[in-house]
Amino acid sequence: MKFDKLKVFTGNSNPPLAGEVCVSLGCELGACSVRTFSDGEIYLQIKENVRGADCFVIQSTCTPVDRNIMELLLMIDALKRASADRITAVLPYYGYARQDRKDKPRVPISAKLVASLLERAGANRILSLDLHAAQIQGFFDIPVDHLFATPVMIEHFRSGESEDLTVVSPDAGGVERARAFAKRLNAPLAIIDKRREEPNVADVMHIVGDVVDRRCLIVDDLIDTGGTLVKSVEALLTAGAKAVSACATHAVLSGRAVERIEQSRISEVVLTNSIPLGEAAARSGKIRVLSVAPLLAMAIQSIHEDASVSKLFV
Repeated sequence: MKFDKLKVFTGNSNPPLAGEVCVSLGCELGACSVRTFSDGEIYLQIKENVRGADCFVIQSTCTPVDRNIMELLLMIDALKRASADRITAVLPYYGYARQDRKDKPRVPISAKLVASLLERAGANRILSLDLHAAQIQGFFDIPVDHLFATPVMIEHFRSGESEDLTVVSPDAGGVERARAFAKRLNAPLAIIDKRREEPNVADVMHIVGDVVDRRCLIVDDLIDTGGTLVKSVEALLTAGAKAVSACATHAVLSGRAVERIEQSRISEVVLTNSIPLGEAAARSGKIRVLSVAPLLAMAIQSIHEDASVSKLFV
């Protein structure tokens, strides 16, 4: 593979992940300066020639969400105006993805707005990981490669595979994701039926499936406040499960999420580095982090070589 025309850049959202991706690719991280004026405006400059280059911008739109989105948009615009041949926005975590439909009167479809902004800024294609809803791909009129962290997670859990494992979906919307896990681990599937009355508040109703004397693995795309996870753990243990662990791609972990996990009866929470962990999460004895850098690197290499990315889909 020739890297003279491939360049990888990143903003301030997750430089360690971008660095790992570059190590996997065997290339250097592109030089870019991102500073802030005293009034809060972002100043950005690409510090190397990108004319005719195939550019990849790695930027998770995590906390601070709006600033990271703005950095991404400015970097795409800068690359476009510097005559980059192709610009791929790599979003390991796609912010605003949970606002993907108009479920109440007079609310925006924020996930669609972010998609429009990325296109208008000049992105030629999108590479993302575990979108909250797969249909978000349809919000774009440019190619979208939607990867899943399942292969990374499966490798971890397969090493400790047990015959009494049951994979659990924390809600009806996550059944497809959990079913893929269950199939790969040759385990039965259970579903937690819950009703959400307010944002970030979930009430567990009942469990569909047999979890008695089983080791349960809750599979989700992200963990935000940890409220849903903790209630799910208690519901499973009350229903007779002998141990509960969980895995999720995106470690949003806002508010008291880490504290809730530490105080709960969950055995382990496995996350990826799509979002950088805060200090509290990094110190937690219950949280383990797996890297998605090799997966993203393989996707970037395939896109750069105009090869198929479907081998990475699960």
